[in-house]
Amino acid sequence: MSKVYVFTEYGGPQHEQLIDREPPQPGPGQIAVQVRAAGVNPVDWKIREGLLGRSAELPAPMGREAAGVVTAVGEGVSDFSAGDEVLGHPAPGLGAFAEHTLFDADTAHLKPEEVSFTDAATIPVAGTTAYDTTHVGDLDAGATVLILGAGGGVGYMATQICAVHQFRVLAVASEAKRELLEAKGATFIASDSAVAEAVAELAPDGVDLIVDLVGGDALRSVAPAAVSADRVVSAADPATAEELGGQGRPTDPETLEKITDVISYELVDPHVTAQYPLSQAREALAAVESGHTEGKVVVVP
Repeated sequence: MSKVYVFTEYGGPQHEQLIDREPPQPGPGQIAVQVRAAGVNPVDWKIREGLLGRSAELPAPMGREAAGVVTAVGEGVSDFSAGDEVLGHPAPGLGAFAEHTLFDADTAHLKPEEVSFTDAATIPVAGTTAYDTTHVGDLDAGATVLILGAGGGVGYMATQICAVHQFRVLAVASEAKRELLEAKGATFIASDSAVAEAVAELAPDGVDLIVDLVGGDALRSVAPAAVSADRVVSAADPATAEELGGQGRPTDPETLEKITDVISYELVDPHVTAQYPLSQAREALAAVESGHTEGKVVVVP
């Protein structure tokens, strides 16, 4: 048997549970993976709460990104073989918080030797989100980018990506994350301050891109600072972004490969700050759900 972390009903964390299942076997176009690490993201608890729909078959395995070792390949798979180290998204309904899962081969990627499993496990969701949201518009060096939620896993990687491109970053986060962000060259703005006023003072001519990882009123308050409405992009609240004339996170099938390369060159550090065993997945999720984590949290089976 193989362990997997699930939720048994939509709602709060009291519905989470670690259960046994048969190790999933790969179908056509799939690879079986022994999970070495899985990234934890806000989307995980939002799915459990039913905020993204309630159509999943219960119990529903949790976790959307993982890295591990291929144990078997399904029919038609030629790009991977047993023993390969890989990263990717679990196939629908399988989950990443598990000892074993499946990836669809066409969305998986080989893990570079120089990237640890824990770092690799943060790339398929958090890394690609950071990359996609910072590549909206054709910005030149010196462009000003405002990042809401800059101290979290996605935000900190987005801050580093902007630094690589020599953008000026206005980083909105909690006071506890000031030193972390300023060390990457960002101009820090405390999230509990008058953010809109601070942005207006620091960028009187407007900002070239707003990367939103918070949503709601925080996004509404700063959206007018964008040089144009289409320079507002939100991974947290696409509906509000679109209402304001912006957009949700764009997607590019090549992003996984691109951000994996960037991390392998050590230009971006996923900044994994906490690792929890699979038996403590509830604590890992609670840490992320609190909204106060710095960097990335991973579960390690």
